[in-house]
Amino acid sequence: MKAEKTGATLLGLDIGTSGVKALLMDEQGRQLAEATSPLVVSRPAPGWSEQNPKDWWQASLQAMDRIAGNFPDQMARLAAIGLSGQMHGATLLDTREQVLRPAILWNDARAGSQCAELEAACPRSRDISGNIAMAGFTAPKLLWVRQNEPDIFSRIAHVLLPKDYVRFCLSGEMASDMSDAAGTLWLDVARRNWSDELLQATGLARHHMPSLFEGNAVTGQLKPELARRWNISGPVVIAGGGGDNAAAACGIGAVRPGAGFVSLGTSGVLFVSTDRFRPNISGAVHAFCHAVPDTWHQMGVILSATDSLNWIARLTGKDAVQLADAVGRSFREPAPEMFLPYLSGERTPHNDPDIRGLFAGLSHDSDSLSLTQAVMEGVAFAFRDSFDALRRAGTSIDSLVAVGGGSRSRLWLQMIATNLGVPIEVPAAGDYGAAFGAARLSLCALTGADPLQVCIRPPIMDIVEPIPSLVAPWSDKYARYTALYPAMKQVMT
Repeated sequence: MKAEKTGATLLGLDIGTSGVKALLMDEQGRQLAEATSPLVVSRPAPGWSEQNPKDWWQASLQAMDRIAGNFPDQMARLAAIGLSGQMHGATLLDTREQVLRPAILWNDARAGSQCAELEAACPRSRDISGNIAMAGFTAPKLLWVRQNEPDIFSRIAHVLLPKDYVRFCLSGEMASDMSDAAGTLWLDVARRNWSDELLQATGLARHHMPSLFEGNAVTGQLKPELARRWNISGPVVIAGGGGDNAAAACGIGAVRPGAGFVSLGTSGVLFVSTDRFRPNISGAVHAFCHAVPDTWHQMGVILSATDSLNWIARLTGKDAVQLADAVGRSFREPAPEMFLPYLSGERTPHNDPDIRGLFAGLSHDSDSLSLTQAVMEGVAFAFRDSFDALRRAGTSIDSLVAVGGGSRSRLWLQMIATNLGVPIEVPAAGDYGAAFGAARLSLCALTGADPLQVCIRPPIMDIVEPIPSLVAPWSDKYARYTALYPAMKQVMT
């Protein structure tokens, strides 16, 4: 891998749940180097999920050290860093800026009862935040700490999100961006500012919160001792960055209103940029600020996307990719079987952590291929649920780009495109994820460039169109699919 001998370089740092990724690029957006460092999740009790914030910092140092060791000349020309990260994590610091306890993560379920308490304490919560209070958000976690660890709560001086703790370690500044802050349930999302009402409902105030910036704004500079560590020759600005999905949208070019992406990963995300704050509380749609100014976004979230395929693969003792490929070769028409992909509950549109999955329409003819096809169709229908919920919020979806491991299955993308009635673009090979998006935002912070001009679509390899002959059959099946949830809910409660 070669880099230019002159010119500034930019670095995107993505603080994920399973690892930290660093990606170095040049001013033309060419990716020069990358490195990852793993992280582990602690589960001290059923439904709990925690990490030590210091581990994020050590993993960040390791990733950047690796790039500096392998590409010293390019790292020495570093001029800007952008940050992305897992959202919602509650990172608590005392007056000495020391971590008080392990961070409670986005997928921690302990604060379920505190959600109702928060909304009772602030009846306008949904209007202000644009979201239903969910256990994964940051604010309910702080209520849990207040009730269960009062000594720790009394010592809280600062609350930071995961990427913003790493920002503090890099620069000494306590700052956040609008997209990540929107996932705390403390932000007035329409006004892009902290809400005193929501903070008060959890026993906190503005002085506990970091300063707010847009994702393309400068939030501080790299500490001199870190610049010396990597032999960096000039000042390095730190950009606001974004929450993981908003940063990924910057990487994939989904920043203009109506542009979005469909992510077929372990979970599924349907992400669309909007020109204004467009909540849909009843549909459990996330309505957040985007990482670029004067832009918002909506997300529909499916908790088990490729995870559903992995599940049926484990049951059949076969490889998930090979199963999907075999379905693609044998596919003729919609399967007679139906599947609800609610293996770990569902977010959009039901906000139901207790509902579970279901197969329906089984017969003696059902085999591993027909069940796998039903699983893939069930996930496609779940994306259609999210699509309809976004449209009910007044959102127009003009184009979608496919990301995630499941997007390697062209049939799966055809199922989704046909159900949504929207073509899906498949990027050429490359990494256009959150770290790349964060690096793009750092370029905007460094140069003042317009994010709409920097965060453009990557080269497109293929466009997957809806299948006209299957619109009606899949619509008929989708109508039956939507009838399964209320029936299943009645049986389970």
